[in-house]
Amino acid sequence: MPAIVDLSHSISDGMTTYPGLAGPVIKDVLTRSKSSEAMGGASSFSIKSIELVANTGTYLDTPHHRFETGYDLSELDLTTVVNVAGVVVQQSGPRLDADTIADVEIQGKAVLFLTGWSSFFGTATYGAAHHPYVSAGLAEALVDAGPALVGIDSVNIDNMADLTRPAHSQLLAAGIPIVEHLTHLDRLPSAGFRFFAVPPAIVGVGTFPVRAFAILDR
Repeated sequence: MPAIVDLSHSISDGMTTYPGLAGPVIKDVLTRSKSSEAMGGASSFSIKSIELVANTGTYLDTPHHRFETGYDLSELDLTTVVNVAGVVVQQSGPRLDADTIADVEIQGKAVLFLTGWSSFFGTATYGAAHHPYVSAGLAEALVDAGPALVGIDSVNIDNMADLTRPAHSQLLAAGIPIVEHLTHLDRLPSAGFRFFAVPPAIVGVGTFPVRAFAILDR
């Protein structure tokens, strides 16, 4: 069996992902006891509803998240998020500059920035102003290098104090999807793995949680 590394945060009722956004609400639509009554005791099922902000857990941004005319989840090219050769770039930050990808082969790959910030997920520190982020210069260098997608294990790929959001703006304008709130990137090698991060195909929505994972090459 291939070695599979889960890179996603679990989603639970009421959890906080991004400061200020409401947590998910998970509740019963049909309980096992009620369904058992309906099935005459022959079987039982659990059916639940989930109300959540699209930016919950580990999620993927398409250009529609930033630009009204950008492609949405239903138009996402699966070749950019399925079985993509990946590279991990380690940098503690907080500011990640263009020199972090010097001599890294990036074209057509999933570029994942390991900062270690995911260790704070679920705490007040996770949303702190000094979180690691991709600078405008690094975003420009990434666009020039042509990756399939870019991911990070931080609360935001941009400096939250910069309201122009240069990393989102440049990457998504170039059609490069972004995966934020990754975790366990330290369990991956710097190269030699395939990356997967597939959201549902929802029309008119630019962001949604994914089950991001990697399969290590043999």
